[in-house]
Amino acid sequence: MGDLDGRTAIVTGGSSGIGRGICFKLAEEGADVVVADIKEEPFLDEQPTHEKINSDGGNAIFIQTDVSEEKSVQDMVYQSAERFGKIDILVNNAGIHHFGSVTDETVDGWEKLMDVNLKGMFLVSKHVLQHMINEDIDGDIVNIGSIAGLVGYGESAAYCASKGGIVEITREMALDYGHHSINVNAVDPGVIRTAMTKDMIEDEETRKYMEQNIVLPRLGEPKDIAEAVSFLASDKSNFITGENLVVDGGWTAK
Repeated sequence: MGDLDGRTAIVTGGSSGIGRGICFKLAEEGADVVVADIKEEPFLDEQPTHEKINSDGGNAIFIQTDVSEEKSVQDMVYQSAERFGKIDILVNNAGIHHFGSVTDETVDGWEKLMDVNLKGMFLVSKHVLQHMINEDIDGDIVNIGSIAGLVGYGESAAYCASKGGIVEITREMALDYGHHSINVNAVDPGVIRTAMTKDMIEDEETRKYMEQNIVLPRLGEPKDIAEAVSFLASDKSNFITGENLVVDGGWTAK
């Protein structure tokens, strides 16, 4: 028996990276998983997330979703509820990153990043929350933030702003929906080995900077974030809401 037996979880951006690791962990704990992503194929040459879960004995589906478009989000939430009967868990993981200080950033670049990272989280939360309230579900929402929402990250103005917004909206949602027995928390990753960070990690100077800022003697892995998400989505965290759980190997402890 897993901690999440009988529950249905939506994971946005679940095809690759951190989201993929989260999908695997939630399925391992017994949840039915909806992989909601704009593309089915992982960034790295791997078996699609939902296919891997199903081949391992779990239960998962893929629904193509553009989190920045409300109609796409509405369709995904409707299809998820139709397929599995209910939605118990939402993991807002979809996100993009690009470098740029305020003076270097373009309006188009800023808006594109905000559309995915912040507007997308708002849209998916809005429609999943409405489902949870209508169906009287004691739900769990876990937002994936970043240490870039807690401390400066350098040349990442739009990204830092978006992740800082996630930190605050997590607290606000916890206040607004706690009386519905819906828990809302965030997990703030540090440097995690994914396709998104591959180029940075492979750059010797950047990698050295990262290693100097991490207290533990390794970089993070998607499974490190997945374990934290699984905990916050389970009954083990029933009295935790409005919190930001930092999983960064000690980066922000300095």
